[in-house]
Amino acid sequence: MGGTGKAPKYQKVFDALQREIQSGRVKAGDRLPSEAELERTFGASRITVGRAVRDLQLAGLVERRAGSGSYVKARDLSEALSFGLLIPDLGETEIFEPICQGMMASPLARQHALLWGSLTSAAPSKEERAWQLCRQYIDRRASGVFFAPLELVAGKDAVNRKIANALDEAGIPVVLLDRTVVPYPERGAHDLVGIDNRRAGYRITEHLLRLGSRRIAFVGVQHAAATVEAREAGYREALHAWSSPISRDLVHRLDPTDLESVRALMASEPEAVVCANDWTAARLMHAILDLGYSVPENVRLVGIDDLEYASLLPVPLTTLRQPTREIGAAAFAAMLDRVSRPDTPVRDILLQTQLVVRRSCGASVEGTTKPHGRSNS
Repeated sequence: MGGTGKAPKYQKVFDALQREIQSGRVKAGDRLPSEAELERTFGASRITVGRAVRDLQLAGLVERRAGSGSYVKARDLSEALSFGLLIPDLGETEIFEPICQGMMASPLARQHALLWGSLTSAAPSKEERAWQLCRQYIDRRASGVFFAPLELVAGKDAVNRKIANALDEAGIPVVLLDRTVVPYPERGAHDLVGIDNRRAGYRITEHLLRLGSRRIAFVGVQHAAATVEAREAGYREALHAWSSPISRDLVHRLDPTDLESVRALMASEPEAVVCANDWTAARLMHAILDLGYSVPENVRLVGIDDLEYASLLPVPLTTLRQPTREIGAAAFAAMLDRVSRPDTPVRDILLQTQLVVRRSCGASVEGTTKPHGRSNS
């Protein structure tokens, strides 16, 4: 997938078989051609055909019978599923909109519905709005809920646990987006789709180390998601691996728009700063420039996420790109898998990121992208 506009081979096989089924040319109860026959028909590999048939199964269009093959299921509107989106930070944390777009664009979503929820009264806080949406999805008996736990509020952990527990008690499957319900290093009991945040923290820090920086700070904000703790862990691991100084004085939880806090950070004379995310990096950059420092001449700056504005900042930002649309598609597949196989062990599904090199790190190559990490579950 990605931005090339060219559909992967398995999706072409999926789309062709789906058209045959939905047009009625292949009827309910009919047996699909064997995977060997499909390989010859589409000129595709066994892995490609196998994935397409599995996606048809996850979409509720076919069923597999052991030792017999795959058969078209009877079309029954009652089989269409409705999944709630419980994303309190939608509109505030920029990665979630493209993640939702990736869900809606997935071929697996065509038969099903995504519920955005609605609030009949103005809730006094983000925490209360999240709880109201949770209750709404329970009352509507949603088939599952995609949940991106709250962050940046003092009581986030208690509210996140309350929501997850309520959905569990109602028997509603949950797939987590980007972050866990519980603080790092706890894991929790739900499938998670995102990136390996510890590896991300390591890789972006290692990039600065390769450029010659040794006194490197880490900056996040208070009450951030568990992802920030994992990224900080990766940052510390990279410094240790490179025998660079690891000091508590270089790790900060601060408001990046508060000039006095940023002045104190710069007074510690870091050569570079790893920001927990692009949101923090953008605000910190403006504060550093307002204080009369230059990026990257006085301090190198990097982030994580590659939000749309990262390349438009006063000094274009070096960062790690999250595959947000692909995360959305993977999350939808994980949800269908969880619904159909509720006893499957809980999984982390981690997609790979790309290093995007811009001027803020002091490297000479503008706009370079380098993939790293690996997908796993």
